Amino acid sequence: MKQHIIDWSQIQTVLLDMDGTLLDLHFDWHFWMEFVPQSYAKEKQIPVSRAKQIIHKKINAQAGTLNWYCLDYWTDALQLPIAQLKRQLRHNIKVHPEVINFLKALREQGKDVIMVTNAHQDSLAVKLEMTEIGRYFDHLISAHDFGMPKEDIAIWDAIHSVHPYDPARTVLIDDNLHALQTAKDYGIREQLCATFVSPHLDPIDPKGFKHFSNFLEIMP
Repeated sequence: MKQHIIDWSQIQTVLLDMDGTLLDLHFDWHFWMEFVPQSYAKEKQIPVSRAKQIIHKKINAQAGTLNWYCLDYWTDALQLPIAQLKRQLRHNIKVHPEVINFLKALREQGKDVIMVTNAHQDSLAVKLEMTEIGRYFDHLISAHDFGMPKEDIAIWDAIHSVHPYDPARTVLIDDNLHALQTAKDYGIREQLCATFVSPHLDPIDPKGFKHFSNFLEIMP
């Protein structure tokens, strides 16, 4: 077990990502890579293999943008009820091991706990409905509230406008390397990469960022 990855005595605000970091990313991977193409193929009456080619190309074209995460955008682009389809699979949403204990520990230590997710509000809502994580946060923020993803450095200022925090006493915990980099560039004190996104998917290469695979490793 890794020790002393982060000095919690120096941290007051914890910015936490949701998908991949707190929740098993396989739900979203399966939804976009398998379930949506199957639904699209049925709607368009084309082979699933062709539907996968079309949708994967469309998804890759939006990488790094807010559209990538926007259920409204994909509802229009694919002419499918994306939010409704997500709800059909909601029983597959799973929280990573030790997440609840970690969130409880943060609360017990009086930390300010803020969720900052690129997930669309509809996606956030269904995940909060299916898990216990929401009750442990002081503020729940979707990047869609500001019209910009975490890959845009301006979002850290925007978050400060709705929930003031001191960057010098803040940590961002995320599996998104671009988000970790913009947080670092903005001046947020600590960035921790969550490398274990799912038992079904490859771990994240942290590319030099401090990292952990189980929340026991960074328990305050």
